[in-house]
Order: sequence, then structure tokens, then C-alpha cells
Amino acid sequence: MKKITIIVPAYNEQDSLPFLYERLEKLINSIDNYEFEILFVNDGSKDNTINLIKEFRKKDERISYVDFSRNFGKETAMIAGLDYAKGDAVIFIDADLQDPPELIPKMIKYWEEGYDDVYAQRKSRKGETFLKKFTSKMYYKVLQALTSVEIQKDTGDFRLLDKRCVNAIKKLRESQRCSKSIFSWIGYKKKAILYDRDPRIAGKTKWNYKKLVNLAIDGITSFTTSPLRISTYIAIPTFLALFIYFIYVIAKCVVTGDVIQAFQAIILLVLFFSGVQILLFGIVGEYLGRIFNETKNRPLYLVNEYNGEKETNE
Repeated sequence: MKKITIIVPAYNEQDSLPFLYERLEKLINSIDNYEFEILFVNDGSKDNTINLIKEFRKKDERISYVDFSRNFGKETAMIAGLDYAKGDAVIFIDADLQDPPELIPKMIKYWEEGYDDVYAQRKSRKGETFLKKFTSKMYYKVLQALTSVEIQKDTGDFRLLDKRCVNAIKKLRESQRCSKSIFSWIGYKKKAILYDRDPRIAGKTKWNYKKLVNLAIDGITSFTTSPLRISTYIAIPTFLALFIYFIYVIAKCVVTGDVIQAFQAIILLVLFFSGVQILLFGIVGEYLGRIFNETKNRPLYLVNEYNGEKETNE
């Protein structure tokens, strides 16, 4: 009998976990011919999340959990889930129930038909502001323009991955991760399922705009080196414009005899090139920072306990 692990990253989700467990329990009880494991990854929650998960485990042996030593972030919680999952396939789902668990049987159906990555693609996003929807749409456009790998648009982490996808992702141990990019990069046979995304069932979102911007930067810089080429793209037209402007100033002086105010031209040029340099230094700095973090070779996460047993992290 095949086993499927449902991975749930959780950070301060005490309000939504009872609703999630109720729906997952009802769902997996209705699916025959499969064994299920529900693996919670507690990402250093400061509320009652871990205690709720332990209560679930006491009455349901299908529940497993990984408890981090502190908050390492959702991306790290996801790779930890893959490290500890025991299933022939895994399914990622958020604790807030914006992604309906009732799509899981359909995911399993396509998996059995030979698809390795069955992902949920949003038709609509209820409960989200126009600004968030717009910025998300523009982000995917920019990311697709910067890379030759096909990007899965309007998708989150809600998906089923075959064991060979899991093994491929586990080989990628970079510290600054963007799972959405990694899912596209590994390839394999993919299938989209369209659905309408619901509002959060309870609690508040942990994603503010600062975190979303950081995630977008990680997604671009971990996925492509194209931004480094901006220096070339900017330098060529800049020096072309400078050359044309130089010819114009000389020609005007010769033809009309007017004297150009030198300080005005100098100020404009200094400001322009200073702005360009700051932009380019910022881009290079992003990549240097990532090289610095990767060369430290630190573990991605530290575990406090796994299913009640203290981890030594040796």
C-alpha cells in the first residue's frame, strides 16, 4: 500500500490548526488503498501550536511532527518536511486552509496517471487586496523574463510531489531558498489543477510586504544571474547617450557660439552616474551576500524534537 505524507508548515497557527486537522482527518478517512502521514513542521511558534500538534498525535498515530529550535522560516520548514517525510509522495498544504484539502484526491488521481508534480493553480484569490494581486502578477512576469525555465504562474506551495521530485529537491541545500523557483527548476512531468483560493480560516497572515519583497528577491537571485547583466544593458545605452550629448554640445558651441554652463552639466552627469553605480553595487551586493551565506555551510535548521524525542543534531 502506497504511503502519502501531507506536510504542514506551521508558525503561530493555533487558531487554524483545529479546523485544518478536522478537514484532513475527514478527508483521509474517506480515501481507501493509501496510508497517510500528516507531518507538521512547527517553525518556532510562540503560541500553543506545538501543544495542539502533540494533542493530535496522542489520538491519531498518523500524526508526526518536527519541532524547530527557533523560527527558521517557511522555506526551511518545507525542506525539513521533505527530509522527514516517509511517503512515496508528499503534499504541501498551508495551515490557514486557503487551499482546500478536498483537492487532494484529484492530485492523487493525476499522480497515479504518471504525473510527478501535480500543482494547484489559482483561478481567483479571495480575501487578498488588489495591490497584492497586482504585485504578484508583475513578479511572475519579471521572473519569467529573466529566466529560460518555464515558471508556473499563480501557484503556491499546494502541490503533490512524487518521491523522485522529493529526492531531487533534497539535493538542493542552498540556505536562501525559494521553493516556487525550485519546483520549476527540477522539471519532471507536471499537471495543473485549477481552483478558487479561499480566505484564511482563522488567524492573521504572517506575510507582510517586507517579507514578500525579500521572498521575491530570493526567488530572482537564487534562480537566475540575469540581473548581473543589467550593468551591461545600462552601460551601452548610457555611454551612447553620453557620446551623442557630447557631440551635441560641441556642435552647438561651434554653430551658435553659446557657452554652456559647465556646472549644470557636471551636476547632472554626477547624479546620473552615481545613481547607476549605486544600483549596480546593490545588485552585485545581493549576490555577494548570498555567496557569503552559502560558504558558511551552516545547517539549514536545528530540530528541538521529532515526535517527542529530543534531537542531538549531531
